[in-house]
Amino acid sequence: MLMSILSENIRLKTDQLFEGLTTEELELLTGSGVTHRYRKGEIIFREGGIPTGIFYVQSGRVKKYKATINGGEQILYLCGEGELMGYHALLSEEFYPDSASTTEESQITFIPKDNFLKVLRSSSTLPNTLLKALAHEFSVFINSITNLATKTVRERLAFNLLLLDEKFKSPDYPNTPGNINLSRTDLANMVGTAKETLVRLLQDFKRAGLIEKTSKTIHLIDRKGMIKEANLMGSNSKRIGRPGRDVK
Repeated sequence: MLMSILSENIRLKTDQLFEGLTTEELELLTGSGVTHRYRKGEIIFREGGIPTGIFYVQSGRVKKYKATINGGEQILYLCGEGELMGYHALLSEEFYPDSASTTEESQITFIPKDNFLKVLRSSSTLPNTLLKALAHEFSVFINSITNLATKTVRERLAFNLLLLDEKFKSPDYPNTPGNINLSRTDLANMVGTAKETLVRLLQDFKRAGLIEKTSKTIHLIDRKGMIKEANLMGSNSKRIGRPGRDVK
């Protein structure tokens, strides 16, 4: 089941989001938008805020997260180029259920609520596209919950590295490993572990020849080995590192 999320449908391509829209509908959406350039770490919207439109990621990446009781973050989803944000709350007429901030310099377009809803009502394709996007994000969320509840930290890290490898791949070079550029703190918050534990496990993966890494980036070089580490194949093979070091 978990393998399905690592398929070629891991994300909607940029040209699929607005595919099928008429020229007038596309102009109403993109022409009415205001584009801003955000620095790394800037807040796009906060949990509990009132949605007044949607956000379209032109470039860069944005993390969606919930604050934890100890002041930390649990990252729920990483948005990339060509993805929409904020439409869940807008469609349900509720407050934002989570917060969003950039993980790198990003260019994001804000599309006003009235224009978005007008196109949504008139378009024969946009509702289906949004349903697919919702279904994909829901699958990611469910798998994240399953991972947190049933897998070791090592397995969760391996699974998230596989997801991020897909997320950071260049569409022009789909067979080339992605250049995963995410802070160790953010990666730890995705996995649900302490930064110190994350750093130790990354060193284990590097020594085992599964990844290459610098202070800022990670490259996955043994995908099959990482799939085994993530326990996606039901493998009973011996894990790398010393026995008993995995943390639940």
